[in-house]
This record gives sequence, C-alpha cells and structure tokens, in this order.
Amino acid sequence: MTRAFDIAVVGGGIVGLAVARGLAGRGLGVAILDEGDVARRASRGNFALVWVQSKGLGMARYGAWTTGSAALWPGFAAALRAETGQDVSLAQPGGYSLCLSEEELDRRRAAMMRMHNQPGWEPIPWEVQDHDRIARAMPGLGRDVVGGVFCPLDGHVNSLRLFRALHASALARGATYLPDHPVRDIAPLPGGGFRITTAQGEIEAGRIVLAAGLGNAALAPMVGLTAPVRPQRGQVLVTERTAPFLPHPVATLRQTDEGSVMIGDSKEENPVDEAVGPGVLAAMARRAARMFPVLGGLNIVRSWGALRVMSRDGFPVYDESETAPGAFLVTCHSGVTLAAAHSEVLAPMIAGGGLEDSVAAFSARRFDVPSAA
Repeated sequence: MTRAFDIAVVGGGIVGLAVARGLAGRGLGVAILDEGDVARRASRGNFALVWVQSKGLGMARYGAWTTGSAALWPGFAAALRAETGQDVSLAQPGGYSLCLSEEELDRRRAAMMRMHNQPGWEPIPWEVQDHDRIARAMPGLGRDVVGGVFCPLDGHVNSLRLFRALHASALARGATYLPDHPVRDIAPLPGGGFRITTAQGEIEAGRIVLAAGLGNAALAPMVGLTAPVRPQRGQVLVTERTAPFLPHPVATLRQTDEGSVMIGDSKEENPVDEAVGPGVLAAMARRAARMFPVLGGLNIVRSWGALRVMSRDGFPVYDESETAPGAFLVTCHSGVTLAAAHSEVLAPMIAGGGLEDSVAAFSARRFDVPSAA
C-alpha cells in the first residue's frame, strides 16, 4: 500500500531537518526522505558557525537574511532544548576574521567596505581591530596576527547536538523519518500532488520540498525546477581537548564547548571526492598555530573532508515550481547559520502554499541572464 503524506521533504541533513521541523510544527503530515548514512551531506562536516560578518558581498538581501537568522537563534536554540532536552551550546560572543599580514587585513577591510556600500544593504556592527586590541580579548594570540575584523553578532554551536536536536524535534512534532529512502523519480500526479519513487518503494505527497543538497541538481528538473549547485570541498582538523583559551570563534578555527579545537581553512573547487590531503591539512595547521601558538602543542585526533553545496554565486536558492505546483527547492551552503530562518520563516511560507516576496531574490531565475548581457 502506498503511504501518503501532506508534504515530503527530500533530504535528512540540517537544511532538510530544519524545514521539516518547521513544517511539522504547522500541523502537516511530514515525511523526511533520507538516503541514510551513505549520503554525501554537507552536514557531516560542517563547522557549526552562526556567522554574519562575511555574508552578503554581491547580494545585499543575503546579508539581511543571514542577520535575521542569527537574531532568531537564541529563541530557536531555547525551543529545541525545551522540545528535546538537547542543549546545542549556542554562544554568540562575537567573532573574528584574523589576518596574518597587512595585505590580508587590507583585503578584508576592503571587502567589508564594498559589502556595506552595496545598494539596499542593512548595516551590521563591525570594526577593524589591531593586534593589541584582539590580544586583550584573546590573550593567547600569536605575534603573527596583525589585526582582524570583529563582528559582535557572530557565534557558534555544537554541530552534532544540533543535528540530533533537529531530528528529535521534527519527530516530536509528528514528522515521519524514512531512512534509506533515496529518491529515484518524482512524478506530478494529474489531480495534484506527487508520486515519489524511492529505493524502498513509492509514497505520495501533496507537496514536496527538495532539500537534498548536491542531489538537488538531478531531482529539480523532475518538477520543473533548476538547482545550479556544485561541490566545494572543505577539510577539517580537530585537536584533543584542552583547557578553554579561545573565548571567541574565529572564521577558520573555534574551540568547542567540549574543549577540542576545530580548524577549517580550505576551499577546493571541482573535487572528485571528500578525501583529505596532507598538504592542505598541514597548511591549515600552520596558519592556525601562527594565530594561536598553543595549538602547536596539541595532538590532532581527527580529520575529515566534506562537500559544501555551492550555487553559481554562492548564495541560497529557494524556488517553487510553476509547472508542478506544490514543489519547492531549498538549497544553501550555510545550513547552520540559516537553520533558524529555514525553520521559523521559510517553512511557514511553504506551509502556507507559496514563497513570499521577501525571498524572491533567492530564486534561480537570477541566473537566467541572456548571454549577450
């Protein structure tokens, strides 16, 4: 017998779970179709920053969307804890982008100024700080750090607890989790709704949300949509646990609430897989140790690679199908930062039947520019 749901969310990563949680909270019968542990999901390797300061160069709306989500995070984290008992260890003490040369600092300052000079930009607080100012906030700072940019809105969470909390919250709200259900085909039904063929059989849903990360590229055309996404590999190092010494997250490293330090400072285009490489890892470790020399004495206990989900311009893509009403696309590479907005703002739009003008800038139609232009 074919199972039927009000809405199916394809994808069991942080993006899909955040949307599914928001939908289930609106009283809808929600199915989460997940590939399972074999999925090449970005959520497996995310850095867990709730980050504002570098988001929006090239699209002012993205800056406001990110800032809005960061502002929702305290209430979002509190709700997750109340519903699941999971403390995701949200901390928003402000964060730094540190620079190891005057040239780096000049480029960083110029990028921030270009971003804030964009038409329609909604200002956020930020400032350039010199070495001595940063060292007062973080006494372990290395001499090679010449300065950096500080934004008081930035923060981070515990990524594994967030994943667990989103999953538990969606289920507590009534969602049905279907693991090992990779989607093979999506067929719009004549009377509305969709027949979804998975590795475990067929289900039907009145509406469907594609939140399958890189998998959206193949799934979107089945419902008349386009998902222009590409993989970008990031590599991560994790140290042994040590006494707290890093009170602020840095764009490329952070100390978790459990004491370990995560180091991630790579962006590799056109990767063939998620493999790590000693050359990249060594370069990351050297930069991190120059920023905080204490890291040079810690053991590395884990490393991994993961594939970011990047659109052509790096910004999210949110769309709904004109040819297959009820089909939606949700894809981005900042799943942690945007989790609050996806659950509390975007999901209610989808539950209400359509995306609103406030997210129109994120449609893939922005890529439909004549070649002559």
